[in-house]
Amino acid sequence: MDAADVSQDLDHVLFTEEQIHQRLDELATQIDADYAGREPLLVGVLNGAVMTMSDLARAMHSHMQMDWMAVSSYGAATKSSGVVRILKDLSCDIRDRDVLIVEDIIDTGLTLNYLLDHLRGRGPASVEIMAMFRKPDALQVDVPVRYIGFDIPNEFVVGYGLDYAQRYRNLRDVGTLAPHVYS
Repeated sequence: MDAADVSQDLDHVLFTEEQIHQRLDELATQIDADYAGREPLLVGVLNGAVMTMSDLARAMHSHMQMDWMAVSSYGAATKSSGVVRILKDLSCDIRDRDVLIVEDIIDTGLTLNYLLDHLRGRGPASVEIMAMFRKPDALQVDVPVRYIGFDIPNEFVVGYGLDYAQRYRNLRDVGTLAPHVYS
């Protein structure tokens, strides 16, 4: 889906598909260098990180493995509730593994902070975070993010995996959702 397909639902486009892929290529190069000689486990946070995880993995030039978790703190709302639930856990043991959590967006940081503590309790060799988007002005907890695609304004955004009520995930660009859509 292109921004033109839903132009009436967007206030404006923040990042184009090309800008997103260029930044992912840069991040993949940095991750390859940082994990040289190791095989990290990329842990994608469903559903939003599907696009980021897929494109990041394809941009990498080193071996890695993938697993998925599903956590929820939003429901159909536009803001995090702060109550985190694990809906799908990992399928593999992460003890002594290098884990890279791949997230679509960091909003309040509450969900990711919970997930980080939860995974660290399982005895991995390391746990780092890669987030495609981060809202610095919305953060309520300081989460140590090693790899950041873009910092964005504290507005409700959709596209590239980011949704509103499970819609707009397949939008190739990232844009600010018009208030009339969720009012």
